[in-house]
Amino acid sequence: MTVSAACKESEIDAPPRRPVRSFVLREGRLTTGQARAFSELWPRFGVDRRPEQPLDLPALFGNGNPCVLEIGFGNGESLAKMAQSQPGRNFLGLEVHRPGVGHLLLEIERRELDNLRVMRADALELLRDGLAPGSLAAVQLFFPDPWPKKRHHKRRIVQPAFLRLVARALASGGTFHAATDWEPYAEHMLATLEAADTLFRNAAGRGRFSPRPPERPQTKFERRGEGLGHRVHDLIYIRR
Repeated sequence: MTVSAACKESEIDAPPRRPVRSFVLREGRLTTGQARAFSELWPRFGVDRRPEQPLDLPALFGNGNPCVLEIGFGNGESLAKMAQSQPGRNFLGLEVHRPGVGHLLLEIERRELDNLRVMRADALELLRDGLAPGSLAAVQLFFPDPWPKKRHHKRRIVQPAFLRLVARALASGGTFHAATDWEPYAEHMLATLEAADTLFRNAAGRGRFSPRPPERPQTKFERRGEGLGHRVHDLIYIRR
């Protein structure tokens, strides 16, 4: 057996590497209202997916309207506003932190929304196994963790492999919209997206950031960043 063959065989036999997560799961306390939301509202608006089985989005929403996936919606207020202002689109919100999920469920109830559903799942796993190719009209990623320390840069969610998964899930002409108030991360996103030019084109022109579109409400993190003097960068790319 050659050294190369032996190496390949050892790679096959080795246990799978632990995936690099772009988030740290911290289970905060639920308020009384959020706990009620999980018991009463999750059965209606929450999505429990069977492993390795793609979601049937038309069945999930009861219509064939275009679907937007938002990754990491925080407390969900801006996503709820967006869903309310765009009733002709379906929105699927993804968040791993229970208090944020509970808060959004309460917002859905308060605003009487029927075009918004909520999931607790890893975005990479959902994009890889849980969505049919070309099933999304847009993917949104607003104010993800910038992981500022150099040794943590590998945890940043915007990486070439992530963009390939986003491109797979998007229909041709669909959009990937990201925003951050952390300038080094904005430059990282821009460089990574520009390098994926066979998959995406920059809506603002090559190498440029986009102005904030009016349909994107300001988030809590955005307002906090502006209060600290941080400039917000939007990046909007179109699936080729």
